[in-house]
Amino acid sequence: MSNATIADRIYADLSEQIIRGTLPPGEKLRQDHIARAFDTSHVPVREALLKLEAHGLAISQPRRGTRVSELDPAELREITDMRASLEVLALQHAGMVMTSADLHKAEEARKACDAAEDLPSWEAKNRAFHRTILAPCRMPRLLATIDDLHIASARHLLANWKSGWIQREDKDHAAILSLLRRRDVSAACELLRRHLRKTDRITLR
Repeated sequence: MSNATIADRIYADLSEQIIRGTLPPGEKLRQDHIARAFDTSHVPVREALLKLEAHGLAISQPRRGTRVSELDPAELREITDMRASLEVLALQHAGMVMTSADLHKAEEARKACDAAEDLPSWEAKNRAFHRTILAPCRMPRLLATIDDLHIASARHLLANWKSGWIQREDKDHAAILSLLRRRDVSAACELLRRHLRKTDRITLR
């Protein structure tokens, strides 16, 4: 397995632990410990840590090493502003070319999200629903940026909704799909924008 592949695997594992709070803010990310845990050299570990830093999940400080970054409410507002712009842009393009197969896949993702029985499962399935409705835009750079924003947003959501989440149908998701089926892309985009803003307000309460 190449160093790049190992680095991707380490990044995926550590980012998931940070998102879920298993690795809390301020936790030191020790290269030697991580290398032993993944039975690898320090090279892919350093690559993974640099990727965590680039995505805002870790911070490197002189004489303190690399640590999990702190949660900042101002960061969430920036993330939401970016998501509200970029996801709407992606949906504008996706909605124009979405096929019946795309809509069926999105409907299955919506049902899976509504059926989630705990917050971590719901968060992952909510992320999958948003990714599914945006994927038909076929704009890889835009989708990669949105994926990064989803990861950063998920961390805040899981940290702040621990006691307030309840299982329920997401009516916004259903309404967005209904509008997309009718090819009312403009209305679907406006509802998506409001949906993202609403999530931001709930998370910051």
